[in-house]
Amino acid sequence: MPYTDRETKVWNEISEWEKNLFNYEPNDIQLTYEKYLERSFSLLPETVQKQFFSLVDTWLFHLHGMIQGSQLQMDAKERILSSGRVFIPNLENISDLKNLDINQLQYIAEQHIARHRLYSLAQGGLAGTGSSLLLGMDIPAMAVINLRVVQLIAMTYGYEVNTPYEMMTSLKVFHIGTLPPRIQKEGWIMLKDELEKYDNPYFYEGTEEISNITWLEQPLQQVFKAMVIALFRRKMIQGMPLVSIAIGAGANYQLTRKVTELAHKYYQYRYLKEKEEFQI
Repeated sequence: MPYTDRETKVWNEISEWEKNLFNYEPNDIQLTYEKYLERSFSLLPETVQKQFFSLVDTWLFHLHGMIQGSQLQMDAKERILSSGRVFIPNLENISDLKNLDINQLQYIAEQHIARHRLYSLAQGGLAGTGSSLLLGMDIPAMAVINLRVVQLIAMTYGYEVNTPYEMMTSLKVFHIGTLPPRIQKEGWIMLKDELEKYDNPYFYEGTEEISNITWLEQPLQQVFKAMVIALFRRKMIQGMPLVSIAIGAGANYQLTRKVTELAHKYYQYRYLKEKEEFQI
């Protein structure tokens, strides 16, 4: 049984998005910045570099587990199942969501995506007020928002994130989603390659390292954003630092937009690939 017209359309949208990703050409400024960043970080002893990235990975693992086991996420999981029962009344488990069609799954996923983009917009606006506390919380808050929405997108398409494979995959999807487009394409290829080798949902056989020197650009952008906010927070318009609020809100929104776009495309791709293999 071939793809429906809607499934074919979604597959073509993924292919077009992938084509644009592969055709992206960084400009000279981006390449120079990347080389400067790598050169600067390479001045540190190799043991320090490894310890740093190991700490970041450990922090992400623990954060992922905390989010996944939180009551807030459990409630969100129940809401996803409740949304699925509108279409299939006897739906019981997250994996049963794969029985919904692509339109229904996309509708549920886009609700979570829109909501979390709004959360990022609000978080950025609050950080943009220039409060030291809110600025300090910005990076952890954005990590929570974006990790959470990746988990929700995965669950919407029928993938429970409490197994080793799905946990590592969702972490890598989050990580790749935060990367610049010139590096994202390598991550996208890696995700697809790992999917081809996917055998057992309970064991992960790929590399367990997540962060590396290419990921430093995103935290540094967040730091640069904080510096710009601090610079403009005294520029008041009608008693409010509207410029710094706009900078914070815009930057955070764009980050979540980038992460959710890649995550949504990836889990749509998996859903369609599995359907294709099942039909064969």
